[in-house]
Amino acid sequence: MTARTAPAVLFVCVKNAGKSQIAAALMRQHTDHRVEVHSAGTRPGGTLNEQARTAVEEVGASMDDESPKPLDPALVGKVDRIVVLGEEALVEPVPGMRGTIDTWITEEPSARGIGGMERMRLVRADIDRRVRILAAEVTGKG
Repeated sequence: MTARTAPAVLFVCVKNAGKSQIAAALMRQHTDHRVEVHSAGTRPGGTLNEQARTAVEEVGASMDDESPKPLDPALVGKVDRIVVLGEEALVEPVPGMRGTIDTWITEEPSARGIGGMERMRLVRADIDRRVRILAAEVTGKG
């Protein structure tokens, strides 16, 4: 087995259709693929959220070739950082895991009556701010 040289990050939300996919796409973009990026859902949906896809494409990121995936405990044990987006998803630690688990309570504009693409752009902006900080941390450029 070869040693991994790039840091590895796993983003998790419930459906793995929106927020965790946005975070993963933005991390790939901001690190120019120098970070091994994964995303998963605790109860994955069937398709990606099209507004989430559009929101990341507006800033030059991509969800191409992505689809909702279930959370894999083996992956939880291997990555350096696990980021849970929102309060509904829960990731249990696994024996021997190497990384840490953080939870981001992201902005939810729908609680203020904001919907549609306006909502998704605000969600993307909140996640983007957090991803930029994390990218700097895991790549040592912060």
